[in-house]
Amino acid sequence: MKINDLDPLMPYQPQESRYESMKFRRCGKSGLDLPMLSLGLWHNFGHSDDFRNARTILRTAFDLGITHFDLANNYGPPYGAAEENFGRIFEKDFKPLRDELLISSKAGWDMWPGPYGNFGSKKYLVASLDQSLRRMGLDYVDIFYHHRPDPATPLEETMAALDLIVRQGKALYVGISQYNAEDTARASKILKKLGTPCLIHQPRYSMMDRWVEDGLLDVLETEGIGAIAFSPLEQGVLTNKYLKGFPEDSRAVKDGRYLQTDKITPALLSTVEQLNELARKRGQSLAQMAIAWLLKDPRITSVLVGVSKAAQLNDNVNSLQALDFSEEELTKIEQLLRT
Repeated sequence: MKINDLDPLMPYQPQESRYESMKFRRCGKSGLDLPMLSLGLWHNFGHSDDFRNARTILRTAFDLGITHFDLANNYGPPYGAAEENFGRIFEKDFKPLRDELLISSKAGWDMWPGPYGNFGSKKYLVASLDQSLRRMGLDYVDIFYHHRPDPATPLEETMAALDLIVRQGKALYVGISQYNAEDTARASKILKKLGTPCLIHQPRYSMMDRWVEDGLLDVLETEGIGAIAFSPLEQGVLTNKYLKGFPEDSRAVKDGRYLQTDKITPALLSTVEQLNELARKRGQSLAQMAIAWLLKDPRITSVLVGVSKAAQLNDNVNSLQALDFSEEELTKIEQLLRT
């Protein structure tokens, strides 16, 4: 498919071949399959971003078989903007295709002033999802997550809110994000007792951020919970983007909140360069290898990618063509990551 064929000013007709390039995995012990690549709207979908580009990204994603679009209440900027823009695009392009889409949203970070617009109380979660549904123009989301643990609210209350949301018909499934292994096990048991099993966990996970390997993945497997990894490219570090300096349109230059240029040290770049060479020998880009490295583990249901250009999606989807690693390759990767 040629990206130039996608004109956001013309009525959208999805590619008939859209399921041919995508692979799907069953999400934990559920009846739901997820595409092995999902699209996150964390960046590039705010009011300060190019709406036409955002619309082209979503069209391209769906044409490549990426059926899962992942949002959160505070994605922007400003907060809520990504959901608002998604809602506009959904109305124009995807409304007739609703039953082919998995749409998720989350709440757990600060959203509005006062004591009821943050963390994990039942009041906040229920109100937040109501607002999200209005912004997106939806009757329900497929997956609703608690976005982060709340140390001050009883876990029983937060999980009861997720159960209530499903029983109200506002979400089909629920999940959690960034919970550690112990709290994930507790949350899963509470939800099972309530009759609304935890479908999925969304952790930050990449070659360079591997905290989930310290017990969490084992808990997910035992409890029958799927996993969708976010930040698989470590905010662009696991690409060849920074090997020759700092591009003006890179995240490290444009938005220092999540990746600072001073964190991209000569030692880090040396590791990235050697990983890039290994990827080249595999016939992949570094980004493709980083995605494939996550998906080599069958406990990872899907990898959540974010892109600034539609063409990047083609590169990401091509990572699914080479998911196998030799023992020699895995050993070499481990050696490089330890340096």
